[in-house]
Amino acid sequence: MGAQLKGRTRRAHGVMSDINVTPLVDVMLVLLVIFMITAPLLTTGVQVNLPKAQANAISQQDNKPIEISLDAKGRIYIGEKKVTVDQLGGVLQAIAQETTDRRVYIRADNDIDYGKVVSVMATVNSAGFSKIALVTDSTKNKKD
Repeated sequence: MGAQLKGRTRRAHGVMSDINVTPLVDVMLVLLVIFMITAPLLTTGVQVNLPKAQANAISQQDNKPIEISLDAKGRIYIGEKKVTVDQLGGVLQAIAQETTDRRVYIRADNDIDYGKVVSVMATVNSAGFSKIALVTDSTKNKKD
């Protein structure tokens, strides 16, 4: 009988080895909600109506691509800074002195003249950049 009593006391006062995951789940759910709310706020830039395409997304190999946007009125932006056609070449050549290995993303409004987009692409290429990508809206067109 003494052996049974000794075994009982050992279990009652032994070390608990179970992990309480409730606080971990609570913290993770709070972080999930915070990221779901803040993620849409992090996308900034010029409002552009992108054309639809069924192409795969480009992998993010370089960490800081150059973003050039053309809005519906034909205005050109590098990032969020407005530039003219004449200034575009000079700005790109200044960036090219640092490196020409950066990727250049061109976002053009769906309603803009194709010649304007080609002109911007030619300016980017003449500045020494060879990694040029056109940004499209990746949602697939639904057939009506």
